[in-house]
Amino acid sequence: MLANIDRNGASLALMPNMATAANRTCIASFLTELGWMAIAWHDDVVQGNTFGHASRRSAELALAESLGAAQAFCRVDAERQADELPAWLTGTIDLLQRFALGEPVDFSAVPLSLGHLTPFAKRVVARCRRITWGKTNSYGELAAACGSPGAARAVGSVMAKNRYPLIVPCHRVLGAGGGLGGYSAPDGLRMKRRLLAMESVAALRRPK
Repeated sequence: MLANIDRNGASLALMPNMATAANRTCIASFLTELGWMAIAWHDDVVQGNTFGHASRRSAELALAESLGAAQAFCRVDAERQADELPAWLTGTIDLLQRFALGEPVDFSAVPLSLGHLTPFAKRVVARCRRITWGKTNSYGELAAACGSPGAARAVGSVMAKNRYPLIVPCHRVLGAGGGLGGYSAPDGLRMKRRLLAMESVAALRRPK
């Protein structure tokens, strides 16, 4: 059964199957080695995802809030209701779970909704997705790769608003001189350091 939740977490009417939720954005939540994750999708593209939460509820509500839409979301338990999920989404969840276990995975084929982004932000996201496991770029390097040298701060702003952490690996984008820069996921820079350590990135500066 699919439950309908509003952005304040109130439980609404249950929906019996995915067909009744076809015109809604749906959220699936699941537990991983990096805490509770949630992923939202609609029309066969990912609308957003989140990770590192202490509970299913906090993951779902954080994701609903990040999407910024005054709407209700259908909710599905990805572990108990896997047979109700589209195959491409099941594959994406599998990639996220394997990533959380420390396995190098490739998210490049995951379809993302980018309609909320400016042309510059789309270039930044596209280039960021090309940073592979164990590699990093600085904000300045990413700006230059997007054809906008000197726009490091603007790149940082795009990364701070990233709706697709891990899938768009903003944790692999560092400050000048190898500093960690920022990170907006739960646990902030501690989580960014953890991800980079998991990917065996060396010589990181400890946050002040």
